[in-house]
Amino acid sequence: MLRLVSGITDEAERLLNETTLRVAITGLSRSGKTVFITSLIANLMAMGRGRQTLPALTAQLAANGTALRSVQLEPAGTQSLDWFDAADKLRDLAGTTPHWPPRTSDLASASLTLSLERSGPARILGARRVRLELLDYPGEWLLDLPLLDQDFAQWSAETIALLSTPPRLEVAKDFLDFIATLDAAAPADEAVARRGHRLYLTLLEQARDRFGLRWLQPGRFLRPGPRGESPMMWFFPLPGAGSAPSGSLRDLLARRFAAYRDDMRQNFFDPWFARFDRQVVLVDVLGALWAGQGAFEDSRHAVAQIAAAYDARSRSRWFGLSTLKRVGFVASKADHVPAAQRPALEALFASMMATPGEDRRTTTHRAIAALRCTEDATHDGLPVVLGVPLGEGRRRPFRPGHIPTTAPPAGDPFWSRPFFELPALRPPLIDPDGRDGLPNLGLDALLSWLLEDAL
Repeated sequence: MLRLVSGITDEAERLLNETTLRVAITGLSRSGKTVFITSLIANLMAMGRGRQTLPALTAQLAANGTALRSVQLEPAGTQSLDWFDAADKLRDLAGTTPHWPPRTSDLASASLTLSLERSGPARILGARRVRLELLDYPGEWLLDLPLLDQDFAQWSAETIALLSTPPRLEVAKDFLDFIATLDAAAPADEAVARRGHRLYLTLLEQARDRFGLRWLQPGRFLRPGPRGESPMMWFFPLPGAGSAPSGSLRDLLARRFAAYRDDMRQNFFDPWFARFDRQVVLVDVLGALWAGQGAFEDSRHAVAQIAAAYDARSRSRWFGLSTLKRVGFVASKADHVPAAQRPALEALFASMMATPGEDRRTTTHRAIAALRCTEDATHDGLPVVLGVPLGEGRRRPFRPGHIPTTAPPAGDPFWSRPFFELPALRPPLIDPDGRDGLPNLGLDALLSWLLEDAL
């Protein structure tokens, strides 16, 4: 009886004092997602030790009559997912030869508990606890959301039409020549299916690496995860309408497409998306802008498709009743432009993302730097940022040139200028234990907005 009463009391205390938020974090390729999560954890931990690492969040807590007592990083425990090891990432950033951590290849998670001191008469209830369950997953997988509402014929038609336009056409010629020789109704031939898949995968890799393109489907082709490539992934787009003849090449490819789509639904989207309370999506807007009009428009299309996926109607159709309350779209690497140009970067990103009827209470667009590796300065009378390029030992000035507040249209002189190459800068000098947090721009304001209604 005593154990029963104690269990009921503990459960009542937990319901009264503990809130759990599941925060999913992803980003398009090279957007700095791993560094974002590392900085988030390190700065919250430092804030829990009394450091003023996230002033906007501190101010919000004070306005709510609440003070942060402590922040605890929960041990890995028995979870089935990979553990996001922030300490390991800090060692990469602060080593004798500082370098950026490797990219995410699979789902990973970590949990923090914020202990909050109540004020006034509510203090009798004890400290509140806000648990943040952080889920890290490859941004490439997010690009497969539209596949859930498509069949093989629809996806093939859209993909082949896209491959026939610049700049994809430059890397797609071998693949398009190959499928032009195929008889889609011919009996399935595994060697043909594997060759087509390899040609298609190669063009996706080249489109990403040569042109900086991001709208590349299926996403797991480029980031398959630890399970690697499986037979259901050995497909490629092939034109054809109506039902494919049984046993034909198109029938084989269509069945593999359906198996891949269903696997993504059952093993990723359904079990995880329905559980998210908050979502952060990072985008390398500067990298896309400086790669030229093709890369920029491709990134704009990608983030527009992702934004549509978070529309309330889309979420109810795909995932049932969703708990998702706030989505933060983030333009990363804001420290690569001088302070005077950061408002233009944020405006440009907002213009890329804006959709009719968007609720600003549940969606935000911001430009931040999760780990600031530059300083503002002037050079020859012009604003610049100072940073140390990877492999070098001295700071140099960088000036990106004009950042438009809206996307320049096709044919605008902006796209004919010589493009500034986004520098690969060395991480700043930081404490390998992260005890004082990590320097950043705007991370505090983003977290304040993201957690506002739960603090």
